[in-house]
Amino acid sequence: MPGRTDFSDPWKAIRFCPGCGAKGITVRADRSVKCGRCGYHLHLNVAAAVAGLIEDESGRILLTIRAAEPMKGMLDLPGGFVDPGEAAEEALAREIREELNLEAQRSSFQYLGSFPNIYPYGNIAYRTLDLAYRCSVETFATEKFSQEITGVKLFSPSEIPLDLVGFDSIRSILTAYLRSTEVS
Repeated sequence: MPGRTDFSDPWKAIRFCPGCGAKGITVRADRSVKCGRCGYHLHLNVAAAVAGLIEDESGRILLTIRAAEPMKGMLDLPGGFVDPGEAAEEALAREIREELNLEAQRSSFQYLGSFPNIYPYGNIAYRTLDLAYRCSVETFATEKFSQEITGVKLFSPSEIPLDLVGFDSIRSILTAYLRSTEVS
């Protein structure tokens, strides 16, 4: 579309200074933007996100089915963005409660690792760092899901369809999980 700015890179999305409103923000090599008029300097760092590998008593993993873009209809892990002032573990417990109406057993959380991701939303490719945890829930009985998902499926580790997983980071998390279960 003529005249349309490419917002796929979040650093290109900022065209006016958030401080004074001047046009002509300079994108710098240090992942920041700076205003030549007032000196406002904004660093655009990655956003923290969490993902939970919820295991049932049979060792199956719960995957969600995304209800909306990005990656509508694809498989995902429960999780989401960490709120300001919130610990990653708090965020994961909150996201599991919000998405699945389930209570995570915080004592079961085992950190698996961190995985870079690109989350496309509103024509901007947000950079995230997904923190993955193995965990369990008190019960799998749920009657209500959030509007973010259309349902859930349980998979034994050998049956996880990685080609139906929407995000690269989630495929990487699942691959790391599969490698860790081979060792156990």
